[in-house]
Amino acid sequence: MSNLIDVTGYILKGGLISLKLFIIVAILSVPLGILVALGKISGIRPLRSALSIYTWVFRGTPLLLQLFFVYFGLPVIGIRLEPLTAASLAFTINYAAYLAETFRAGIESVDKGQFEAAKALGMNYRQTMVQIILPQAIRNVLPPVCSEAINLIKDTALVAAIGIGDLLRAAKEVVTREFTITPFIIAAAIYLVISSLLVLMFRKLEKKYSVY
Repeated sequence: MSNLIDVTGYILKGGLISLKLFIIVAILSVPLGILVALGKISGIRPLRSALSIYTWVFRGTPLLLQLFFVYFGLPVIGIRLEPLTAASLAFTINYAAYLAETFRAGIESVDKGQFEAAKALGMNYRQTMVQIILPQAIRNVLPPVCSEAINLIKDTALVAAIGIGDLLRAAKEVVTREFTITPFIIAAAIYLVISSLLVLMFRKLEKKYSVY
């Protein structure tokens, strides 16, 4: 029993790294994704084209490849990043690309009459977006964003490839050392708990935004 507690504690320490990466990426990728989405529906054609290329590249290539490019590739041109910084950058750029498409679809799903009504009330573009369009768009995109959040917590396991001691790597180390699959079961349980908490959080958000 004591050994099980020690193993769980060790794995949870790795889980803190995974959770830290999740929080950093969530905080950075959501506003970036919204900005990219707004840029993709703007009337500035060069901006739309550039952002379309960005989302095409980062949605069309593996996240692990992007992680390797940031951590192992950038030093070739003299840019060296700490492992967690490199992982945060790669994950943020990747998830912002996915979220941008989700937010764009959410904004475009809002009835065009909402824009016309806001204009008739004398609201400018920023006021229309912040007060009218985005609250409705957020309600529409919450289910797919929830799925992306769950994918993100699972994808944090990829950082083991660049030497970061995340949750899964900690479990693997114990398995290798003690020749037991129990750490993998513990790691799976932790992932399930975190995913379940995310689902509950997004359900509460859906109820909150259902008033719009």
